[in-house]
Amino acid sequence: MAEKVAGLRLFSDSEDKMNLSLADVSGEILVVSQFTLYGNAEKGRRPSFIDAARPEVAIPLYESFVTALRGKNLRVETGEFGAMMDVELVNDGPVTLWLER
Repeated sequence: MAEKVAGLRLFSDSEDKMNLSLADVSGEILVVSQFTLYGNAEKGRRPSFIDAARPEVAIPLYESFVTALRGKNLRVETGEFGAMMDVELVNDGPVTLWLER
């Protein structure tokens, strides 16, 4: 996943085409754990998080992902796993990607 994230050509080139990667634009990445994205609301009125990884599995995966990104010479900042955080962002463009595999 780190290889995919680091190499995705998400940023515009001089012709306004999404053709540049994070490294190409000297970008930085913020990695924040967000288990609630794994909520399943197919049934009932309360989301189920039964398929989300338990902390003893999720924390090493999270840390491994961060380490792998840093190994690509990217500047990586992180949130605190499992903490309540306020994250502010500016969504620059019409693209949102969900990467699972």
